[in-house]
Amino acid sequence: MEKDADGFYTPKSEPSVPPPQLDDNDEIKPQQSGPSADPELISSTFEVTVTLADQQADPNSPLFSAKTFEELGLHQDLLKGLYDLGFSKPSKIQERALPLLLANPPQNMIGQSQSGTGKTAAFVLSMLSRVDFTKNTTQALCLAPSRELARQIMSVVVAMGKFTPVQTEYAIKDNLPKGTTRVTAHIVVGTPGTMTDLLRRKVIDPSDVKVFVLDEADNMLDQDGLGDQTLRVKNLLPKTQPQIVLFSATFPDNVRNFAAKFAPNANKIELQREELSVDGIRQFYMDCKNAEHKYDILVSLYQLLTIGQSIIFCQHRHTADRISQRMTAEGHKVASLHGAKDATERDAIIDNFREGREKVLITTNVIARGIDILQVNMVVNYDLPLMNERGNHGGNDSKPDVETYIHRIGRTGRFGRKGISINFVHNKETWKQMEEIEKILGKHIIRIETNDLDEMEEKMKKALK
Repeated sequence: MEKDADGFYTPKSEPSVPPPQLDDNDEIKPQQSGPSADPELISSTFEVTVTLADQQADPNSPLFSAKTFEELGLHQDLLKGLYDLGFSKPSKIQERALPLLLANPPQNMIGQSQSGTGKTAAFVLSMLSRVDFTKNTTQALCLAPSRELARQIMSVVVAMGKFTPVQTEYAIKDNLPKGTTRVTAHIVVGTPGTMTDLLRRKVIDPSDVKVFVLDEADNMLDQDGLGDQTLRVKNLLPKTQPQIVLFSATFPDNVRNFAAKFAPNANKIELQREELSVDGIRQFYMDCKNAEHKYDILVSLYQLLTIGQSIIFCQHRHTADRISQRMTAEGHKVASLHGAKDATERDAIIDNFREGREKVLITTNVIARGIDILQVNMVVNYDLPLMNERGNHGGNDSKPDVETYIHRIGRTGRFGRKGISINFVHNKETWKQMEEIEKILGKHIIRIETNDLDEMEEKMKKALK
């Protein structure tokens, strides 16, 4: 094995795979290398495109149109777990992804599908299907960008594996009891830094790992810190390389080539970018007079925020804390969550919100991705997400981060439910950012006047019906 410039191990004998080419409509197309290289494309009415890595695969195979979970050949214990959770038939992404994920020999996959379409269930079923329960060894690893998302994924693993003897463990900070020298759980879910640490210290033995999953993969491969740590985890895995599965709602161009290299020869399932802004979400922006006026408008929206549940996104931790303290002092019940809080407090806050004990959560990007709470019907971008929050993107600090915007508003309108997103605009700069988001998404974002509070509330209520 050789290590290349990016830190990947590649077998010497493996032929080099040309990177995918991007065409105008933002789909991945393999490079052509002769008449036999045409990709097999399977399209559905849901704008899902499947690009098969194996050019010989038969597109007429019944595998490609699995309409029921039974047709996938899942073990009875897993079917029981699915039905117990209320799943009756596969969602579109599951219908397309599962036959490819479960096929033997295992193949890598890069899957892109909008929030709330059932990606987690797809990769959790893959992990559970690959585990040999007669062996007490770690056989599947799953990485997520935040503690909150890792805990959510684990709850799905436990629920789906309810009728199997699956053993699970977390690789998240402050979770393992002190002095633990060995983890033998079949499935380990965690964050990149802690997973690297446990593998390095040989607390987790990766020899039997068959599946390696990255959820919110673009985030995991893009950010300097997470990208480096994720790569370290991959390079600590067996040289026989397990099946690598990458899932995300968005894959910006700068991450696509890296993803293709991280999961070589992968089957690819993707939605075109403009399909990603969920249609069930009504998008508004509110014209505020200045930064202080944003707070006044937020407070005046409180009754609406508590009809269901709401998430308010801020740029900085101190903003989240300040708003939370002010609103609490004024008698409103809100909670704030960000990465500076300690592990126990973070877990308690998200659990209270998940169980509906808290109605309004003020947060940073820590839960912008993947968090699935069905009762959330409103998302407020108190501050619009900016590219400079992502780390090393150079140059323009005030450029809007459209990928994060899509992820944030995707916390509402889950699984086809209705939801609304409200963006606060308070000066020329934020107005320009809003305009750019609108242009990139190709979607009209409705302006709401903030000088008539009754009319503002009326419009919002109508949108929530």
